[in-house]
Amino acid sequence: MPRLVLGKFALTLFLLLAAPAWAQTEEARTLAIDGGASIAYKLRRYAPEAVRATPAKELAPKSALDTARLLSLHLSAGDIEEAALLSNAPRRRFEELVNFKNTYGDEEFKRVFADYFDPRNSLVGEIVIDKRSLLVWRLNVPSKSGEPKTYFAGQYFVDVDGRFLVDDVPNDGRTQLRWVLEAYRSGKLQP
Repeated sequence: MPRLVLGKFALTLFLLLAAPAWAQTEEARTLAIDGGASIAYKLRRYAPEAVRATPAKELAPKSALDTARLLSLHLSAGDIEEAALLSNAPRRRFEELVNFKNTYGDEEFKRVFADYFDPRNSLVGEIVIDKRSLLVWRLNVPSKSGEPKTYFAGQYFVDVDGRFLVDDVPNDGRTQLRWVLEAYRSGKLQP
C-alpha cells in the first residue's frame, strides 16, 4: 500500500510540474482617475509561452487571445473579409481595414498585423471589465534611427454569447478600458 501512495504522489507531482507554463493568473485592480473616481478591473497575465504557443486545436474566438490570434492570421495573410467577420461591427471594420491597406500598401499592411505575435513583442496582460477585454501589448518597432521604439498598443474585445469579437462599437466599457491603456502609456501603470 505505501508503494501505491508513493506512486500516486510521484504521478501527481509529475503532472503538476509538466502542466503548461502558460496558465493565466488573475488579480483584481483599481485605477484612480481624475475627479476621485476609479475603475475596477481584472488583470489577467499570461506567460510568454501562451502567446508563442501554437494552439493544439483549431482556433476559435473563445477568448480574447484566441480572437487576436485569428485576427493576426487573417490580416497577416491579407484576408480582410475574414478579419472583419471577427468584429461586432463587421462593415465598419472592413472599411477601416481596406482604407489602411490602401494607404500603406499590401506588404506593410501584412507586416503591421503580424507584429503582435513577433518574438520581440510581448503581451502585457488582458484587462477585463465585465464582458469587455483589452489586450495590452508592448511593441518594439524599429525607428528611423535604427533603435527600437517601445510603445503600448491595445486590442479591444467583447464577449457576445461566448464568442469574443473585436469591439468596434463605442461604449462606456470600452472607454474605461481605453483609460487603463492610457495609464500604461503615460507610465501611471507599470507592466
